[in-house]
Amino acid sequence: MEAATQLRRTPLHERHAGLGARLVPFAGWEMPVQYAGVIPEHLAVRADCGVFDVSHMGQLHVEGPTALAFLQGLLSNDLDRIGDGQAQYTLLTNERGGIVDDLIAYRLSPHHLLLVVNAGNTAAAFEWLKEREIRGSEVRDASAEYGLLAVQGPRSLERLGLPDAPAFSHAMGDVDGVEVMVCRTGYTGEKGVELLCPAEDAPALWDAVVARGAKPCGLGARDTLRLEVCYPLHGNDITPDTDAISAGLGWTCALGKEFTGAAKLRRIKEAGPARRLVAFVMEEKAVPRHGMPIEGGGEVTSGTHSPSLDVGIGLGYVPAARAAPGTELVVDVRGRPRRARVVPKPIYHPTKEDDG
Repeated sequence: MEAATQLRRTPLHERHAGLGARLVPFAGWEMPVQYAGVIPEHLAVRADCGVFDVSHMGQLHVEGPTALAFLQGLLSNDLDRIGDGQAQYTLLTNERGGIVDDLIAYRLSPHHLLLVVNAGNTAAAFEWLKEREIRGSEVRDASAEYGLLAVQGPRSLERLGLPDAPAFSHAMGDVDGVEVMVCRTGYTGEKGVELLCPAEDAPALWDAVVARGAKPCGLGARDTLRLEVCYPLHGNDITPDTDAISAGLGWTCALGKEFTGAAKLRRIKEAGPARRLVAFVMEEKAVPRHGMPIEGGGEVTSGTHSPSLDVGIGLGYVPAARAAPGTELVVDVRGRPRRARVVPKPIYHPTKEDDG
C-alpha cells in the first residue's frame, strides 16, 4: 500500500481529520471514505443534502482562439451544442475508441473551456491533450489552484440559499461570502451543485455548507450513490480498453463528426458490440464485487449493497445476447453461484430526477 507520507492532501484535510473521518488512499490522495458511516451518509443525500470533498479531481483550462476546434477533434460529444454558461458530459477517447477519461467540459467563452477530469487520470488527460495542442490553443493544469465541493440531495439548493438553474449549467455565485463557480452537475442522481473556489477559500466554504445542514459524506457513499443510478466509474466500468458503445455511452458520441477513435466507434455501432455493460440486481442474498465472474463469459465491474433498495446491485459486461432487461445471470460470489437479473438503468430512481 502507498505510504501515507506519499499521499497528496486536499485543502480540506484538516476538516476531515477534525470530524474523525476514516481516511484511506485513493488515486494518490488521502481521502475520507466515511464519517458517520456509508449508509447514513448515502441516505442523507437521497433524503436531504450531503457534501463531498472532490478537490482531488483535476481542473484543466483550455484557452485560445482555436480552443473549441481543438477539443471538438478530441472529445466525443458535440461542443457546438452548448453555449457559454453550459456544460457537457463527454469522453476523451483513444484511437481504438477506448476511454482515456470521462469528464465534464464547462464552456466559459468560445475561447475558454474548463475540463474537470477524474483524479486518477489528471496527469494522463493533461499529457494527452498537451501532446496534441494545435496552434492557437493552450492547455494548462490548474488543479492545485482550486477546491471543489459537491453538495447533493433534494434540499441542496434550498440549504445553500441558491436559485435553481438548469442541469449542466454554471454561473458565478456566492455562499456566505465565499465566491464560487456554481455548477449544476454531480455524480449522485440527485439535484445538486458542485462548487469550485480558490483552494485557500475551501475550508471557509466547507464550514459554511456544513453549518447550513449538509451532512459530510465520504467516498463510500459517493460510490453507492453513483452505482444505484448507473453512473460509470473510470478504472472499473470504463477504461482505455473499453469502448463507449459497449459501455452504453453511445449517447455521448457525436459520430457525425471526426474525433479520435470515431471511425472505430462507428464500426462497432454498425456491427453491434460483442458485449454490453448491464445493470443487475441480485435475486439471492449476496453482494457482488468488482472482478467476480458472471457465468457465460461476463464479469462484474462494480458491485455493492444498495442502501436505498437493501439488495445487492452491480454493473458488469456480459455477451450482447444476454444483455436484455429480465435476463437471468449467475454471479460467482466467492465460489458460490448466486442468481441475479438484468434490469433497466438506472437501478434506483431518485426522488427528484435530475442531472446527478
